[in-house]
Formats: sequence, C-alpha cells, structure tokens
Amino acid sequence: MTRSIKEGEAAAANARVRGWRWFMAAIVVTAATAPVTAEARIVRGGAYDGIWNVVFATTRGNCSSGYRVPFTVIGSRVSSAGGGRVSGVVSRNGAVAVRVSVGASRASGGGRLAGNNGAGSWRGVISGDPCSGVWNATRG
Repeated sequence: MTRSIKEGEAAAANARVRGWRWFMAAIVVTAATAPVTAEARIVRGGAYDGIWNVVFATTRGNCSSGYRVPFTVIGSRVSSAGGGRVSGVVSRNGAVAVRVSVGASRASGGGRLAGNNGAGSWRGVISGDPCSGVWNATRG
C-alpha cells in the first residue's frame, strides 16, 4: 500500500510539472507566433518602453523554474509580447504590477524596473497547485 501512495504522489508531482510547463510553453509559443501590432510599433518615449525578457524561478511549490517570457511595456502599460493574457502597469518610478493567465493557470507579481533590469516576486496557481517565486527581467 505504501508503494501505491508513493506512486500516486509521484504522478501528482509529474502532473504539476507538466502543468507549469504547459502554462509557460503556451505563453512562449504564442509570443513567437504573434504578429507585431501597430500599437507595439509606436514609440512613445516612456522610460521603460520595450520588450522585457522575464525569467521566472520557483521558490515555493512544485512548479518548474527557469522559464523566459517576453513582456511589452508601452508608456505605463505592461502587456503580452504575444503569449497568454498579460496585463499590468509600471509607474514612473519603475514599480510594476502584472497579472498573467493561460487557461485555468494564473499568476501575479510585482517588483521594480530600473534602467534595463528588473526584479520582483510572483505567486499563482499553476494547474491547481499554489506556487511562488522570484523573477528577473532584462530589456532586450
């Protein structure tokens, strides 16, 4: 009986990892195939405008780490660079708050952008499992 419990726990852990991979893969695939919109081509001169490559690391929970996801900043608005639903704001002093969702998986985070770098924390529910961690970003 102990063996079947361990097998069940292993299967659940594998399902969580697959769910996180699916969540992040959906964002990356959509980003790679999305057309550039006219709005994204407009240069508005905001201090943080551009494409930011964000790397997520999990510090709590059973979600995988190391995914890179591109976000777009135009003015004070943060949006998807093509993947999933991304919405958020960045203030003049660089404070940023963002929400990401793909299917039933959702995450939100906050932090600060400065120059061409940024960092912060995130938390969410990925394939039914609560996870949290940190993020780092570079403007590319």
